[in-house]
Amino acid sequence: TTLPHLSSVAITGPFEVSGPGDTPSRRKIFVCRPTTSDEELPCARKILSTLTRRAYRRPVNAADIDPLVTVFQSERKDLNFDRGIEAVLNRVLADPEFIFRFERDPSGSKAGDIYRISDIELASRLSFFVWSSIPDDELLDLAVDGKLKDPAVLELQVRRMLADPRSKSLATNFGGQWLFLRELKNANSAAPEFDDNLRQAFRLETELFFESIIREDRSVMDFLKADYTFVDERLARHYGIPNVYGSRFRRVTLPDNARRGLLGQGSILLVTSVPNRTSPVSRGKWILENILGTPAPLPPPNVPALKESDGRGSDETSVRERMEEHRKNPVCASCHKIMDPIGFALENFDLTGKWRTLDGSRPIDSSGVLVDGTKLDGPASLRDALMTYREQFVRTITSKLMTYGVGRGVQYYDMPAVRAITRQAALQDYRFSSIVLGVVKSAPFQMRMKME
Repeated sequence: TTLPHLSSVAITGPFEVSGPGDTPSRRKIFVCRPTTSDEELPCARKILSTLTRRAYRRPVNAADIDPLVTVFQSERKDLNFDRGIEAVLNRVLADPEFIFRFERDPSGSKAGDIYRISDIELASRLSFFVWSSIPDDELLDLAVDGKLKDPAVLELQVRRMLADPRSKSLATNFGGQWLFLRELKNANSAAPEFDDNLRQAFRLETELFFESIIREDRSVMDFLKADYTFVDERLARHYGIPNVYGSRFRRVTLPDNARRGLLGQGSILLVTSVPNRTSPVSRGKWILENILGTPAPLPPPNVPALKESDGRGSDETSVRERMEEHRKNPVCASCHKIMDPIGFALENFDLTGKWRTLDGSRPIDSSGVLVDGTKLDGPASLRDALMTYREQFVRTITSKLMTYGVGRGVQYYDMPAVRAITRQAALQDYRFSSIVLGVVKSAPFQMRMKME
């Protein structure tokens, strides 16, 4: 992409390089340094043992190391010690043991048998769940010693891992999956103020907000009702938040209750819109599925598309007016009466999350009635209505976390575990750690069934 204010970029250096340098990544690999030729092979074995134990996420033996030593010796013969280790590193990074997570069935087991996974396999499940990465030495050592199955030890490890900066991956990876943040890169808007900087600000705001809930171990209900967010000057100006200057993101208290929680954040509002207008249907569907865990009704076949605006100024119809025209079709009305009131409650937010009182030339009408009879008149009333379904919301986020942690969809036979986690988390005000701990200690996370 060409930037109009940038004519050229020149990168120079480094100068007078005398060697490969000393970096944190090199120090992790080169755990020893040979000073003589006789020390090279023992040092190479030590490096390879350390490297493969981390890469394969289990104890290693001669059968793992010897083929790699052969690769090292072959490359070392014509080059130097570092290049020999580099060749081995290339081999390890291409090894299926590194690329895939294998969970082996016990010998003698038959199809349909249910069994507890090993401590070493549990360590990998846990580290990829919380960190999206391999177990560290402390976690792997406990697994090798057979101590990780102890519930008290397991809880201490989960709390340690949540406090570690690497747990940010729950915000970026799990958040990207649950909240559709991955769709931001494809989301576009015809709004004149929208550009990629604003798109990136939306993403960062939600990730920092999510991370604050993890780091401060807040109640997951704050996803709906928190009175703070994270903004820089550009995003604060977009939201109408005063006295924020500079490009550094900082935590701010929201000046009113309309924008509280996820439902007032530009990331969510943008991915649930279409490029040229808001979409009450998409917003309603998103809340049904991701907040309440209720699949939206499938549309009937051959449904006509929503009539788009003719763009004639004073004659322009609002999205709500076009939706109501669309709903006159009885086939369409049955689905829309469930989703539309939810989406209309957010109509004061335009497709980029900016507050507005008009849709074109027409005043915004954010009123509606949920299927349970609750009357809505805007985002605050919608939030209050959703808060009355707190158990449903916690079950939804628990199911989403379990899907993310186990790597498969939650099935009907998992629901007793999901409900048990929700009941236990209620005793701790639904703190984020209580739900993560519940997932980790659950049978779906610690057990496995042998397939055909």
